[in-house]
Amino acid sequence: MFKAQATDLNLFYGDFQALKGINFTVMPNTVTALIGPSGCGKSTFLRLFNRMNDLIENVKIEGTVLLDGDDVYRKDLAVDELRKRVGMVFQKPTPFPKTIYENVAYGLRVNGEKDKQLIDHVVETSIKRVALWDEVKDKLKRSAMALSGGQQQRLCIARALAVEPALVLMDEPTSALDPISSAAIEELIYQLKENFTIIIVTHNMQQAGRVSDKTAYFYLGELVEFDDTRTIFTNPKDVKTQNYITGRMG
Repeated sequence: MFKAQATDLNLFYGDFQALKGINFTVMPNTVTALIGPSGCGKSTFLRLFNRMNDLIENVKIEGTVLLDGDDVYRKDLAVDELRKRVGMVFQKPTPFPKTIYENVAYGLRVNGEKDKQLIDHVVETSIKRVALWDEVKDKLKRSAMALSGGQQQRLCIARALAVEPALVLMDEPTSALDPISSAAIEELIYQLKENFTIIIVTHNMQQAGRVSDKTAYFYLGELVEFDDTRTIFTNPKDVKTQNYITGRMG
């Protein structure tokens, strides 16, 4: 059974310790929200699972990160292969300057897929999964850059899903969108957990309450509390969590 785990995880940027002794397990087909003030380590933690922190100088990591029991940081791991298993959706929509079709087909082509019938099927299925098909089915050869912000973000999610990742990471996926587009993405996230495991960073606590099964509260690099979302928002065990949820601490 697929699980994403971090055990005794410490991360340093040079001499600065950004994550401190994190223990964390995500079960399959769930949405887990990471909440907490700016600069508390949420996005740094999220990026551990696809090794995006490798791109930053002077990063040192201690502890283990496992995907389905496989050590993400073992020396012989092919990072490109890892990133096929871990999809990533960023804060701002990041469509490629290609057609709508080629945006979604991109991951398949990079992986060496040449069967046009299969690619056609995956592109259509992926776009339908994000409830975008009816809006773009007659425009697949047009540039993705012509879509609205909300449509672009749904397309980026479709692109991430096309390679059937085990885990989907979302770093504030609605923060650059209007309320209507944000609501569409939230509904989508809730539906996608039937087929995918999702971790989402959000500054919007109402959003965390709406879309997630589990919520983790981070503060100053520590995982203060991790529990069912309902428990975190109605009966948190740690006073720091309670102060954040009630707005007494930003």
